[in-house]
Amino acid sequence: MDKLKAKARTTAKEEKNKGGKMDLTVFKDMDKKQLLAYIEFLLWNYRVMDAFWFIRATEKFDLATAEKLNEQVWDTVAGYAAKDLMEKFPLPGGGEKPGLAGFVHALKLFPWCILVGYEITEEPDRVTITVPSCPAQEARLKRGLGEYVCKHMHKKEFESFARMVDDRIRVHCEFAPPDPHPDDLFCKWRFFLEQ
Repeated sequence: MDKLKAKARTTAKEEKNKGGKMDLTVFKDMDKKQLLAYIEFLLWNYRVMDAFWFIRATEKFDLATAEKLNEQVWDTVAGYAAKDLMEKFPLPGGGEKPGLAGFVHALKLFPWCILVGYEITEEPDRVTITVPSCPAQEARLKRGLGEYVCKHMHKKEFESFARMVDDRIRVHCEFAPPDPHPDDLFCKWRFFLEQ
């Protein structure tokens, strides 16, 4: 699996280095309303793609294997996303160690934050994220499938994203499936700077 991960990294770097430029001319004449509609379309398809690859991995292998693959994918994708977001949308104040404020700024641009609607509480020494509504878990429950184990995947995802923003940020999971949780809250996470 490590060889596959290394190959994926190499392939992504090669593609970027080849100048794999996108043809964005289709957007040139779009007004703000059309651009926002297209962003909504992209985000929806991002979510659908994520759902279907997980469903197909579960069907081809089993749920435990799909969950493990999910961890590995999001561990990689989140770090890439944070890096790209910081390059395209510089963090306020700049600097090498943007801290929790920089983390929150970048996270608010991360597609899953937008799709899920993370509730983010900022305090001077920590950030708390709660998720009262999780589209992935709710879709499974609606279909009678039960919750899948997402705690380890999100821990890797958040750690990878946070590490790319500021390597002093630490992640603590209060609870996430498979943990017991309140009916009105799927998961709760805390982020703090290592002292």
